[in-house]
Amino acid sequence: MKGIILAGGLGSRLRPLTKVTNKHLLPIYDRPMIYYPLQTLCDAGIREIMIVTGGNNAGDFLKLLGNGREFGLPHIAYTYQEGEGGIADALKLCEHFASGDSVAVVLGDNIIQNSISAHVERFAQQRTGCRLLLKEVEDPERFGVPEFDGERIIAIEEKPKVPKSNFAVTGIYMYDNRVFDYARELKPSARGELEITDVNNAYIAAGDCYYDVLEGWWTDAGQFESLYRATQLVAEERMKKALAPA
Repeated sequence: MKGIILAGGLGSRLRPLTKVTNKHLLPIYDRPMIYYPLQTLCDAGIREIMIVTGGNNAGDFLKLLGNGREFGLPHIAYTYQEGEGGIADALKLCEHFASGDSVAVVLGDNIIQNSISAHVERFAQQRTGCRLLLKEVEDPERFGVPEFDGERIIAIEEKPKVPKSNFAVTGIYMYDNRVFDYARELKPSARGELEITDVNNAYIAAGDCYYDVLEGWWTDAGQFESLYRATQLVAEERMKKALAPA
């Protein structure tokens, strides 16, 4: 399995902070935001990783991360997304990198408490399809929201006004190589983007979508409130580890 971090976009909801840098280079407590999804993939044992970036500060990722040696990686691959075509549009740029393998995809502003290793192992055992990581939240209308029939997801609605559940589809996805076929078939949404929710719904229609519910905390950091919350959560986690007995 290969890893993909989607860190493009203009971060307009975080202006003026993002007038001079990419959102994913902003600090979360003591590290740049991009460090967290990168460490998530590394902790899951994934060693081949591509970062999709964009905007005027794409070169800063290379300055910051280099070849990934700080994370114990042999190298990091990079590619560039022009404009804001959506998550699925960014994913399409990684087909040559995946080279027929399955992929674990993490949005660059997703910060989690625990390892995803167990989820990656479950995905490897299912062999085909996709596996989504969900989290119960207080504001599901901000996210893609799954609709359930018993234990089965039957549809996902993007940013619904009336959510059909209190769960959010987090920005952590695992896909077999069909994901690139589905992404190529997408039509732009009303906001002019290729939506990852449409990719997930294609897997649901094929009867090949599975999910786990994340344990521990999870947050995105795409707006001021969640950026602040991410910093608080990480700071608290660092303090707990520092105070824990050796």
